[in-house]
Order: sequence, then C-alpha cells, then structure tokens
Amino acid sequence: MSAGDAGPTGTTGDTGPTAAVPRASTDRGLPADVVRLFLCGDVMLGRGIDQILPSPGDPTLQEGYVTDARRYVELAEEVNGPIPRPVDPAWPWGDALAALQVAAPDVRVINLETSITRSDRFAPGKAIHYRMSPDNLACLEAVAPDVCTLANNHVLDLGREGLEETLAVLGAAGLRTTGAGHDAAEAWRPATVPLDGGGRVLVLSLGAPSSGIPDGWEASSGRPGVALLGRRLDGEAPRVLDHIQRWRQPDDLVVVSIHWGSNWGYDVPREQTRFAHALVDGGVDVVHGHSSHHPRPIEVYRERPILYGCGDLINDYEGIGGHEAYRSELRVLYLLDLDRRSGRLIGLRLLPMQARQLRLHGAAASDVAWLQSTLDRASRPHGTRLTPATEGQLTLEWT
Repeated sequence: MSAGDAGPTGTTGDTGPTAAVPRASTDRGLPADVVRLFLCGDVMLGRGIDQILPSPGDPTLQEGYVTDARRYVELAEEVNGPIPRPVDPAWPWGDALAALQVAAPDVRVINLETSITRSDRFAPGKAIHYRMSPDNLACLEAVAPDVCTLANNHVLDLGREGLEETLAVLGAAGLRTTGAGHDAAEAWRPATVPLDGGGRVLVLSLGAPSSGIPDGWEASSGRPGVALLGRRLDGEAPRVLDHIQRWRQPDDLVVVSIHWGSNWGYDVPREQTRFAHALVDGGVDVVHGHSSHHPRPIEVYRERPILYGCGDLINDYEGIGGHEAYRSELRVLYLLDLDRRSGRLIGLRLLPMQARQLRLHGAAASDVAWLQSTLDRASRPHGTRLTPATEGQLTLEWT
C-alpha cells in the first residue's frame, strides 16, 4: 500500500525453518520439471481485521478520521451486513484457502503489510497505522506462507520497536522473511525456499520510495529497517543484481518482490518497466510488484513474468468510499507455473476473489468478466491478454 492509503473519507486514504503449519496437497497433474508459485499483493491484517480475530489488540488509532479500529468493522458491516466476532483465525482468507489447496503451489509468497506487535509507539508523520496482535498470528499461519516480504510502507508503523517484535514473532513461528531486518545485511538477505527434487526459490524483497516508504525507514549497518531502493530506479538494477549473485546458486529460481508506485491507475511508469526489464536481463525469473489497491497490468518479457501490481488481497477497506471505478473489492490470487530448469513462464492463472464481510469469497461471474475486460485492456500495450478460463479463472496469453 503506497502513500496516501485510503481512509474513511475515500481520499487517498535467509533460509529459515519451514513454518509448522499443515498444508494439504493434491495431485496437480503437473510435470516434475514445473514449479508452481502463488503470489499475491498486500496482506493487511491490522486494524479492523485484528479486531474481529480471537485475540484483538488495543484498538486505539492515531488517524485523522478514526481513533478506534473497531470503526472499520462497523463500516464494513454497514455495507455488507453483520460480521461475527470473534471469527476463526482463517476467516479473512475465506474461499482462498480451498482454492490454494486445489492449486497446491510449491511456494507461497505474500507481501505482509502489517506490524505484528503490542507496541503503542506509533510512527510519527504517518496518517495510517496497521498493527496486529501477536496473539492473532494464527490468521497469518492459516495460509501457510513460505515467504513474507516486508519491504513496504507499513511494517514500521509502530516504529523500530514494533519492527523488532514483528521479526521476533515471525521468526519464532518459523516463517521466512525478507525485506526488513535488524540491520541492512538482514533486510537485504533473500529468503530461500528449498524445492522437492532439488533446487530452490530465492525471494528478495525491496521497497521503492514511490510507495510512500519514508527515507528514515531504510535499514543501515546499525539500524533496523527495510531494504530501500534509491529515489530513481534508473541505475539501481546493477546493485540489485550484484547482490542477488552473492546468494544465487545454479539451480535457483529468483523472484524479486517490489513495493512500488501509486495506489490507483493502470499506467505503468517507464522507469518501472526499464527497471523490471533490467532485472530480467540480469537473470531474475519473476518480478512481483505490489502497492496499488487494485490489480495492474502484466507483462511477459523474455519469457519472464512481470506483475506490475497485484493489488490488495486482505484489508479492512469495505465501507470506505472513493475510487469505486477501480473495483478494489475484487482481489486476485496469482498462480505462476515456471520451468524448473530454465525459469521460463509456462502458464499464469488469476483466481479472482471478492472481499465481503472482511473475508474473501469467490467472485461472481459478472465480476470475473469485468476484471477480465479491465485487465485485458490494461495489459494489451504490454503484449499480453487476459482470457476467461474454467471455473471463474483467468488465463494470461502472450506473444
């Protein structure tokens, strides 16, 4: 989520142990040389989401319009009806969990845009703060993420004390992280996920100032923070690629996850395209972009996917007016099939969801059609098409 996150006015408002979370799998019918990734956009489990979970934290907020996180639950109920409280920890994920069980991805990567802490030291100068109680970690564990990317503009919403507690909570649960750390070396350390049959997926999380990350949040040799790129992306690719080469092994598939850009709109800045192309030219297999409140165009460059913006996946924005034309209540699960040996993209499917009662539901046929038409139109200038597939899914086509 970038600068100017939506408020109730509708204005711009290292390899770690595998998480001890059971994950069902099915026979996907995929060849052994295909690796399936699940990617998504912003996962924001604080504020209203935290308040409906079994162990809600302090609801106090320091926002200009809302001072109690429970108000966001009330706004959602005013639009879509009552929400039971407390809900099961898996509630926010809704139908996404069954969809992921069927898809059975080898690796699951989410952008966790929430501070998991009991701290009440709100970061100064921030209009919006996302805080989830550590006692509600089961909500995050429900989706069994292999990697949580943290280089974003909310992970330090409760200051460095909040970040350090977030890292401790995630580490104690065996959840891999990348993009933030106790110092620059840790923040820039990729997460590595071993694959059955050999090889790994290496995930590096980076944040761009264009997403609203304050300069003061950058990790340094003696300061906790995030892996922050320079204000101009031009010229940054060699630094990133050099860093990747320090960690990359011959059989690795490499994902660079970037928090960049504005909240709204389908136009892709040229500097983003140039940066993404330079990463692919340097050997990156997937560019995973996020920060916008809605899905943005997809490109396939040299047989490598570039997701310019995956949109929000989970948040408490129901009932907040403004920007209705973008249909930000429509959310997407991205499933990417990659060739294990070459890294080239074999197939990419989008599973549309709709947020209702702070929970993900399978999107209706009319909503899937709207999303297909919109993303197809936005992606055509980048040489790709979105076409309908079976069971309410969308398939990417490219030339």
